[in-house]
Amino acid sequence: MSKLFTPLTIQNVTLKNRIVMSPMCMYSSDKKDGKLTPFHLTHYISRAAGQVGLIMVEATAVQPEGRISNEDLGIWNDEHINGFKKLNKEIKKYGSKTAIQLAHAGRKATVEPPIYAPSPVPFRESSTTPTEMNQSDIKQTIQAFKEGARRANESDFDIIEIHGAHGYLINEFLSPLTNQRQDDYGGSRENRYRFLKEVIEAVKTEWNGPLFVRISTDEYQKQGNTLEDFFYYAEQMKQQGVDLIDCSSGGVVPASIKTYPGYQVKRSELIRSEVKIATGAVGLITTGIQAEEILQNERADLIFLGRALLRNPYWPKAAADKLGVTLESIPQYKRGWK
Repeated sequence: MSKLFTPLTIQNVTLKNRIVMSPMCMYSSDKKDGKLTPFHLTHYISRAAGQVGLIMVEATAVQPEGRISNEDLGIWNDEHINGFKKLNKEIKKYGSKTAIQLAHAGRKATVEPPIYAPSPVPFRESSTTPTEMNQSDIKQTIQAFKEGARRANESDFDIIEIHGAHGYLINEFLSPLTNQRQDDYGGSRENRYRFLKEVIEAVKTEWNGPLFVRISTDEYQKQGNTLEDFFYYAEQMKQQGVDLIDCSSGGVVPASIKTYPGYQVKRSELIRSEVKIATGAVGLITTGIQAEEILQNERADLIFLGRALLRNPYWPKAAADKLGVTLESIPQYKRGWK
């Protein structure tokens, strides 16, 4: 029996299959107001029609200065709620569940300065030097994640993911490569975890549903976090009630990464085995057979697809065909799905 097409229940949310549309920035908010555009509706709803089990909306900024670019989506204002509510209603017509990735770009923001980070270290020499966050800045940003969670709840999302990967703000606090602070938010890994800890606590005051966190499980730098550090962070998240860790890698500092099919899956497998927490695998997973192997061998609980779903919104159908699974289509497409 195919595990890829077996439902999975997390808290009170049941996904009809284990296929997740990974959060991918579309840079398509054309008025710089962080609002959804017609493109976003087409982009996300088409993958729901293609029978993806969980549609996760791209990195969505909890503060205007936390956008990666001026074209990023935002959830820093109540005016964003109606657009997301409409999107969720349409996606759910096709039986998919919805998630949103709450994010803050930190020093990797390319919007008008000032931008903020745990320490005043630019990503590259040519990048804007960020302002080191003081205690007030930290509290305001944690509050912004809390308000983002409230708006996500009011927008009818099923799942929230906190973006703690790819060198963005939370990742910057976690990593010794980017966190040079001497206060309670820097130094030891316990202190470096403090910001994420407080973000999770704040989010959970507004959110009772499934909670995921994406982390970069390999920083590709000897001076960065070790595997033992990631086990520690994962254990702390588990104790805080995080349901799943979305295991990506890289982005903390410029690095040359040797990629190959499933190159990030091993870290998902190790964290899942060591910490006994559900994980999501991502990174050059392209075929149903590959995804099935990951799940059957308990290397992850969910399969996050990025480029594969950009190429083919109906990837679940192609995967089902290869695995000998009959996948129900929406009524309009039945003639083509036989």
